[in-house]
Amino acid sequence: MESYLNLVRQLSRFLNLIAGIAITFVMALTVGDVILRTFWRPIVGTYELVAFTGAVVIGFAVPMTSWVRGHIFVDFLVLKMPRWAQNISNFVTRCVGTLLFYLIGWNLLKMALDLQKSGEVSPTLQLPFYPIAYAVGICCFVQCLVLVGDILKIVGGKYE
Repeated sequence: MESYLNLVRQLSRFLNLIAGIAITFVMALTVGDVILRTFWRPIVGTYELVAFTGAVVIGFAVPMTSWVRGHIFVDFLVLKMPRWAQNISNFVTRCVGTLLFYLIGWNLLKMALDLQKSGEVSPTLQLPFYPIAYAVGICCFVQCLVLVGDILKIVGGKYE
C-alpha cells in the first residue's frame, strides 16, 4: 500500500508542477499583453492561450489538491458523527468520486479522439483542441488513483 501511495503522490506532485508552470505562464502572458497594449501591440491569441492553459492548470492541479485535501469541505455534519460513520461516509464519497472522475476522464478521451479526427482548431492561433482534452482526461484518471489511495487509507485505518 505504501508503494502505491508514494507512486500516486509523486505523480500528483509532477502534475502539480506542470500546473504551477502553466499558471506562471498565464501570469507572464497576461502582464506582457497588458504592457504591450499600452504601446498598441497586443499579443495575438492571448485569450486562446489563457483558456487552453487555464484548462491545464485546473486539470493538472486537481490530483494534488485532493491529495493534500486543499479543497473546501462542508463537513460540519460529518464531524458530529462517530468515527465509524465518518469512515463509511468517506468511503462512500470516495467510491462515488472515483466513479465520477473515471466517467469524466473516459468521456474527455472520447471527446479528444473526436476532436482529433475532426481536426478542430482554435480560431486565431489554429491550435488543436485535442491535446488539452487528452491531458485533462488523463488527469481525471490520476484523480481516480488518488481517491483509490484514500479508500485504501480508510480501509487500513490510516485515514486522518
